[in-house]
Amino acid sequence: MGEAAGSGRLGWSPPDLSGKVAIVTGASRGIGKCVALALARQGADVAVVARSVESRKLLPGTIHDTALEIEALGRRAIAVRTNVRDGDAVEAMVERVATELGRIDILVNNAGALWWETVERTPRKRFDLVMEVNARAAFVAAHAAIPHMERAGGGFVFVYAPPVDLAMVPGKVAYCISKFGMTMLAMGLGAELRDRGIGAAALWPATIIESQASINHGLGTPAQWRRPDIVADATLSILGRPLADVTGRAFLDEEALSEVGITDLAPYSCVPGGRPLRIVGDAARSPLWTHRRPASETPSSE
Repeated sequence: MGEAAGSGRLGWSPPDLSGKVAIVTGASRGIGKCVALALARQGADVAVVARSVESRKLLPGTIHDTALEIEALGRRAIAVRTNVRDGDAVEAMVERVATELGRIDILVNNAGALWWETVERTPRKRFDLVMEVNARAAFVAAHAAIPHMERAGGGFVFVYAPPVDLAMVPGKVAYCISKFGMTMLAMGLGAELRDRGIGAAALWPATIIESQASINHGLGTPAQWRRPDIVADATLSILGRPLADVTGRAFLDEEALSEVGITDLAPYSCVPGGRPLRIVGDAARSPLWTHRRPASETPSSE
């Protein structure tokens, strides 16, 4: 993915994460892989968590590929195959990371499942899918990781979920319930753990990000996408700020970067001069955003 795009621009430098241990779920490709590598570049050892151990045409990349790239940066990495729908497996993953890497400082709940359909077109198994992969997995992972963060003297929990906007709900009811649940988890943890040196925040891209999800689900074209580096840089920008300034908040990537002085986002576009497709606010409800392949024709992004 190259060096974090925001590094050194406008006086901002990413935080030194030497000696820290991070868990990143959904890290075999896309945003998760980009974030895992960005954390490693800043000195963190990383647990690469996902289900993929074999690369496929629609879902290229594996946890082992990401781990090898992290090790090439001089950091420790472990690849932990985990089905995040299985709560026992998530808890076992957290314990394994703490045992093998010695501590846990950062948890990035990135693994996600998409299902953008009306209530009528959402069978129970799809509702269960998004709830288990999104809200439930983030809750279980945070619950398991918090004691280890406290023993390490502090930590930070990320959920990659949007600010609560009820106008987003029609046509995506199940998905929004699951994603807004993640956001409420971060806001609740921020209040509950503020005095224990552990922070939490929700982070969400303001635009479509280049990933297998955007490709497989037909979400626009490269000229309408930003590179996943913008999410990685936004993550680092939050980690580099005082806990009191960021914990319990729901950030857009643009907002997080703006608060550290990065306002020129053109370098993040996949195509020079492109116009990224927004997925928040009024623009998210435009006909362009809602035009996509039917969910039944696309693979899960889990």
